[in-house]
Amino acid sequence: MAAEIISTGHLDDQDAFDPAFALHRGGKMEVRATVPVRDADDLSLAYTPGVARVCTAIAEKPELVNDYTWKSKVVAVVTDGTAVLGLGDIGPEASLPVMEGKAILFKQFGDVDAVPIALATKDTDEIVETVVRLAPSFGGVNLEDISAPRCFEIERRLQEALDIPVFHDDQHGTAVVTLAALRNAAKLTGRQLGELRAVISGAGAAGIAIAKILIGAGIGDVALCDRKGVLHVGRTDLTDVKREIAELTNRGGLTGSLSDVLEGADVFIGVSGGTVPEQAVAKMAKDCFIFAMANPNPEVHPDVAHKYAAVVATGRSDFPNQINNVLAFPGIFAGALQVRASRITEGMKIAAADALAELVGAELSAAKVIPSPFDAGVADAVSAAVAAAARAEGVARA
Repeated sequence: MAAEIISTGHLDDQDAFDPAFALHRGGKMEVRATVPVRDADDLSLAYTPGVARVCTAIAEKPELVNDYTWKSKVVAVVTDGTAVLGLGDIGPEASLPVMEGKAILFKQFGDVDAVPIALATKDTDEIVETVVRLAPSFGGVNLEDISAPRCFEIERRLQEALDIPVFHDDQHGTAVVTLAALRNAAKLTGRQLGELRAVISGAGAAGIAIAKILIGAGIGDVALCDRKGVLHVGRTDLTDVKREIAELTNRGGLTGSLSDVLEGADVFIGVSGGTVPEQAVAKMAKDCFIFAMANPNPEVHPDVAHKYAAVVATGRSDFPNQINNVLAFPGIFAGALQVRASRITEGMKIAAADALAELVGAELSAAKVIPSPFDAGVADAVSAAVAAAARAEGVARA
């Protein structure tokens, strides 16, 4: 039941006992000092006059900001509130509980400090300009819950304008974890990625990012479907973003509906919602993989998926193989910040996916092709792989 807000600003009696509201009262974050201010001597070092010496040094040598401020270990979590969870465009204020949640996940799983920033604009130019102006305070920018297709342009323009990592987690976090799970599913069944044909339901932010990372990792073929069917170069109704991905995917030249292209497919990846008919699932290849990640209702319910698939994954925590972004973004940013990377490259994302896949190790089974966020060493393994990839690709500065 949605919370009813009355004129006093308090919840009604029924919702006041909801434990989610009890947990969120007063917010989920606070700012704490890392140095003591116990007396006049401490004050003179933490603030004036001592701070002036540090400011002067940074003014003369700007890169010192990374050593003598929190910049190199803090991320801005930026949203406009237009695509929040499954709630849609609920606005910046209503997005804040999610942004706070994201920030505490950064800290809990990656020991990365993060600051929620909810912007009161949906204008692409204004968002880009605002983030660029805020950037001197941060070591990285995590774009969150910004609706497609604007999210693609916003990320691209910020990457071009800034020399710090910019990462749209709804796209790339999902893609990294999906690739890791798919690598292990293939390994479990004795196949290579290059032998697989995948079908993605959903040609939005996550679907397009998944397609790109799978292509980069060497998938045999991948086709994306939107509400009107599979994307192909012959369609005249595609946006610029969809046309670009259509030129990179569907090398088999498939046409028709999602059900049409699922016939004989090795992999189904759902990031769209809706329901895929069982008769379409039944036509997939033997020992197929079904990653139905819509929340809370997977496109293919696991009970149905298990009839046909060798490996089943969802976006839910109450089924095995949860495709959970928290496996990726804390470690990715921790690694990027560690080496003061200027950007997050495709190679860094694939390195993160490979590290996640390798963590499963001897536990690999149909019920575990991806680690749990609570498994020991997840963020450390991802951050080490990302840092090494950043150095190899020449984007590391430390």
